[in-house]
Amino acid sequence: MDGATLEPLKVVSTRGMTVDTQEFHPEPRVAAIVASHKHPEFIVNVKETGQIMLVNYEDINNLKTTTIGAARFLHDGGWDSTKRYFMTAANQSDKIAVVDSQDQKLTALVDVDKIPHPGRGANFVDPKYGPVWVTSALGNEKVILIGTDPVNHKEHAWKVVRVLKGQGGGSLFVKTHPKSKHLYVDTTLNPDPKISQSVAVFDINDLEAGYKVLPIAEWANLGEGPKRVVQPEFNQYGDEVWFSVWNGKEQKSAIVVVDDKTLKLKKVINDARIITP
Repeated sequence: MDGATLEPLKVVSTRGMTVDTQEFHPEPRVAAIVASHKHPEFIVNVKETGQIMLVNYEDINNLKTTTIGAARFLHDGGWDSTKRYFMTAANQSDKIAVVDSQDQKLTALVDVDKIPHPGRGANFVDPKYGPVWVTSALGNEKVILIGTDPVNHKEHAWKVVRVLKGQGGGSLFVKTHPKSKHLYVDTTLNPDPKISQSVAVFDINDLEAGYKVLPIAEWANLGEGPKRVVQPEFNQYGDEVWFSVWNGKEQKSAIVVVDDKTLKLKKVINDARIITP
């Protein structure tokens, strides 16, 4: 699309063969789309086929597309710390696909479980294993750390180096920040309200110590409703973490701001315009 007007300039079909059974799929969905930092191209996850398309937009009249076979069913993902490797979940296949955006090829398929759901994932330097990328899961309590440094920590690259025990399944997002020592893990879809209404916080310098629980929904003080806590996001300075507290459309929702250093409540933002989408 034209960036200024959003006018469509070129339509590219995602129909194609499934990566495993080589069957034609007439209507696969597109999941994550990210822009490459190495080439003028978009990286496109085609969910049902398990194919990752690298669509080069340098000359849209002579379009070049590279198709990488990964695994079904591709969903969301994010970059490693170097912005070279795209780490993306094939959630129903219980795998993380690693795409080298510079060399434009599949680097690895990493076995994880169960039903990984990283959002964009999280990057930090593990005290023992070096640079890692993190995903949580919908299907169990595992928080999985994958090594991402094939140069200085080659023996750990594209391997699961740690599995932390979180609060439970139903996690959607993990988050940290270069200025933070904390890793936040939500459990939005967990059936236990105590778990879905709170978040786990790990100290990345002492991961084996386990997690602390922050009662985000309790701090929001919204009254009745499911009050599901979702998607921690840092402010630009890396000293605050913002959480959405999702309630029903007719109920009160809120945004809760936490001080990253002290892990204490800083502010609850209440407004009638805050409605769960």
